[in-house]
Amino acid sequence: MKNKIKVIELFAGVGGFRLGLEGWNGKSASSNYKENLESPYEVVWSNQWEPSTKTQHASAVYEKRWGDKKHSNNDIAAVEVSEIPDHDLLVGGFPCQDYSVATTLKNSKGLIGKKGVLWWSIHKILSEKENKPKFIFLENVDRLLISPSGQRGRDFAIILKSLNDLGYAVEWRVINAAEYGMPQRRRRIFIMAYHNTSTIYENIKETSSTDWVTEEGTLAMAFPILADNVLQHRVFKLSGDIVEISENFNKNGKTGMFENSGMLINGVVTTMKTKPSYDGAFTLLKDVIQNGEVTDEFYINEEELDKWFYLKGAKKEIRKNTQGFEYNYSEGGMIFPDPLDKSSRTIITGEGGKSASRFKHVIKTSKGHRRLTPIELERLNMFPDNHTKLDGITDTKRAFFMGNALVVGVIEKIGVALTKKISNEVTV
Repeated sequence: MKNKIKVIELFAGVGGFRLGLEGWNGKSASSNYKENLESPYEVVWSNQWEPSTKTQHASAVYEKRWGDKKHSNNDIAAVEVSEIPDHDLLVGGFPCQDYSVATTLKNSKGLIGKKGVLWWSIHKILSEKENKPKFIFLENVDRLLISPSGQRGRDFAIILKSLNDLGYAVEWRVINAAEYGMPQRRRRIFIMAYHNTSTIYENIKETSSTDWVTEEGTLAMAFPILADNVLQHRVFKLSGDIVEISENFNKNGKTGMFENSGMLINGVVTTMKTKPSYDGAFTLLKDVIQNGEVTDEFYINEEELDKWFYLKGAKKEIRKNTQGFEYNYSEGGMIFPDPLDKSSRTIITGEGGKSASRFKHVIKTSKGHRRLTPIELERLNMFPDNHTKLDGITDTKRAFFMGNALVVGVIEKIGVALTKKISNEVTV
């Protein structure tokens, strides 16, 4: 492609989106950074701000890898839109929060979202930019499709309606990275949006919604699927303005309105259940394990193993809360140690540290049971080895980064598919 696709990366963390789109040192995550990635993407501005910590560890890693000249370490809600350069593609993994809105008292047409909800920072950029980005690429947890519990799907409906009102068509898919051969069972929703000034938008208008979702769309190109029954897809209109949707969408609904795949154009939603179609190789936990390079601190003392077995095991017992009330507690058992011949479980932010935990990964080696190292956690998210290694950043913090990160290979495949969709749309 002649011109670069200019990207801004929001909620950047340690740069998972950037690694997937640009590669690392010109190399591809899918090849374990051995083969070239001919990328048309260029991140022209990035933002990472962690409000709950004084020391900005993730931003420090990002700046160490890519420099600080085009990077912002300020609260995105306080950044003036005029400070953000024009761009073709806006990307970010924004948190799942309460996206509800209400009319302002001064202006019945004005909207106010809850302070600190980061979706509205994206909305502000899209609203105020005179040259709106033609493409949007977002990631979130899959529960976004069914939250909150009293209005299942309301939050996602607000996002769809917001993008629709700003002139975008939207497609989405819940993707489990391991079902396409990647090393971690991590399910996330990926959202692509196309502005009505783009030729992709025109292509969507000329294509049936079911064909776009199942075959023609960017996500279907990147991650082929089979529809359980295309004839049973659901179609409905997002009626009312964004405030009405916030107040009334699926009120008291017991099930969600959105399936794991779908799209929206001109206010009309088409959604259906789909399943992966993949016959390639699979990366297993054993494929990312370090051999002979692990220090003793990651090994679990034999006398501590009982705690791990208890926490990982099935339970049916009487417990007492802080008020002294007794209740029956039960939970199922987990496989312990983690099997090496399967993809790994999802990494969570509490993965690091020596204390026994139900959710931390533990493998058994010839030397005994041990936790996963920071490098192994990076590999499970398809990051380069030691990407998060930096003076002053603990192994526990590095594990936290990977619990918050995404699987880079998913971003790379979607980025490659989007490149194929784009023709003569990039600004000079």
